[in-house]
Amino acid sequence: MTNRACSRIVLTTFDEAVVRQATEECLRELGGPPTCVFAFVSSDWRTHVDEFVEIVQVHGHAPLVVGCSADGLIGTGEEDEGVSGFSMLFLRLPETELVFSPIKVGDVDGAEGANHWQKVTGVDPAKAGPWIVLCNPVSMNAETWLKGWNATYQEVHCFGGLASGGSREEDLFLFDSFGNEDCAVLALNFQGGVRLEGVLSQGCRPIGRPYTITSVEDNLVVEIASKSAFEILEEAFESLAEEEQEMARGNIFAGLAMSEYLEEYSRGDFLVRNIIGGDPDAGVLALGAFPRVGQTLQFQLRDKDAADQDLRRLCEEAQTGGTNPFASLIFTCTGRGARMFGMPNHDAGLVQDAFGEAPSSGFFCNGEIGPVGKQSFVHGYTASVVLFLDEGGGVESEE
Repeated sequence: MTNRACSRIVLTTFDEAVVRQATEECLRELGGPPTCVFAFVSSDWRTHVDEFVEIVQVHGHAPLVVGCSADGLIGTGEEDEGVSGFSMLFLRLPETELVFSPIKVGDVDGAEGANHWQKVTGVDPAKAGPWIVLCNPVSMNAETWLKGWNATYQEVHCFGGLASGGSREEDLFLFDSFGNEDCAVLALNFQGGVRLEGVLSQGCRPIGRPYTITSVEDNLVVEIASKSAFEILEEAFESLAEEEQEMARGNIFAGLAMSEYLEEYSRGDFLVRNIIGGDPDAGVLALGAFPRVGQTLQFQLRDKDAADQDLRRLCEEAQTGGTNPFASLIFTCTGRGARMFGMPNHDAGLVQDAFGEAPSSGFFCNGEIGPVGKQSFVHGYTASVVLFLDEGGGVESEE
């Protein structure tokens, strides 16, 4: 049997009849019950989440529904920010074993020992496939959780996003078929029958030259190439054209190389992290990360052109390489969208341009999760795209 998918994005306040209609349409198009449904709803739907999930379960014959609140909704080639409504992706994966792990706040706070996450999820790291996760940033520190998660599931890629939806804590929430709204993380592991590949665009381009870090203190970079870190930052800034320098103020980041064995570095080879402070007199820079002596650092410039070029290039490379997804999930930052690009549908549109009408869903996140090198990280101002591919090569989809 072939993997199949369909998606819907509907802009409306809660309407039982509309949800039922969209759900029944997806069920008919799939030609059978889904394996799982990803769903994202605007925060004003919170009081109706249980009704929404029940409709999808009953009328969509869905054994598993997993989702979260969203500040903006994404569909196939479409992005809608600051709206009421829902977006959902139905997946029928007949040959896939799907392991669902709702993770409580106490599981995160009490994480100890190398085997902790295997005990919580029941997933053997040796047999684990890629993960898709949704997180509640109110309930936990996602970066701290992911550090321990990476230690357990080494080199197993993890994709996803942090719930968004509003300025109040109650506007951010997770939900599933089993009433786990109090969870910190909802994690799904995909084993067999489907391949998950990712496109992670951090939206930056390198500036200046790559150098080796020669002195650090915790998150402070003291020296780079035996010069003060601030001096190297100034060199990178001065390497920009005059018209770029004004735009670059406040938009320069640190790129930490994930491998020291490359002869040349380019986009995608760096984990991009904020420069959260600096002291020109002491010559040090404070990063939103913990760099190490011997690691390669190159400063990065983030702007709309770099973000556009980066995602466009990554999608084109994947498409040229023969990637032919039957579905996708798009996790993009609330700082992207129209406010960054000055136009709607940017990220979703590029994914559609590269991969055609494959059904897609997603949302604007408070943080995006995706791999750089062999580990997964929480990112900002990033687009993390999950591509679902049929292992057998056949592709069928409905939209």
